[in-house]
Amino acid sequence: MRLVLLGPPGAGKGTQASAIIEKYNIPHISTGDILRSNIKEGTDLGKKAKAYMDKGQLVPDELVVSIVKDRLLEDDCKNGFLLDGFPRTVNQAEALDEELANMKLKLDHVINIEVESSELIKRAIGRRICKECGATYHIEFNPPKKEGKCDICDGELYQRDDDTEETVSRRIEVYLKETSPLIDYYTKKGIIFSVDGKQSIGGVFKDIVKSLG
Repeated sequence: MRLVLLGPPGAGKGTQASAIIEKYNIPHISTGDILRSNIKEGTDLGKKAKAYMDKGQLVPDELVVSIVKDRLLEDDCKNGFLLDGFPRTVNQAEALDEELANMKLKLDHVINIEVESSELIKRAIGRRICKECGATYHIEFNPPKKEGKCDICDGELYQRDDDTEETVSRRIEVYLKETSPLIDYYTKKGIIFSVDGKQSIGGVFKDIVKSLG
């Protein structure tokens, strides 16, 4: 099963991705992880990507597509994959379709997790992370037993600098601007379905599985 996962920051994509790859036994392909891995390993593509990133520039589409294509050619993708964080634009989506066509493949489904902006902001600004072990809490939805302290290791909890209303609003704005045309693109192809991300984690996953058939 060849899938793409879409959803704004804070929609719970990471949690759902873990459940999807376990159920369908396919690799989770995150462009951010692939870029970091290529840079760490010093591959030619990694060096090129690093040159842009060091200048604070976005890695060009052609380069990102090349890196993703290389990953899709690996053995573990034979039975499918879950792409997360890519494509981000219609240009990238078209390039991905072209590369898949060259491999005599095509996408099966695009999963779009929908959550209202106000809910995403509420989720983000209430998030707290343990300084010691990295465990995540939420002051409203998943509070620690002891305020400000981690249940697991008793480490101090903190709020990330970018988990502010202003920053989160900006991230969501950028995402929606980039992704709205992408949703239209996949709607015309008839392969996208949306799920309500405000439900419980289990409820969202149940809807995804049902839609995948």
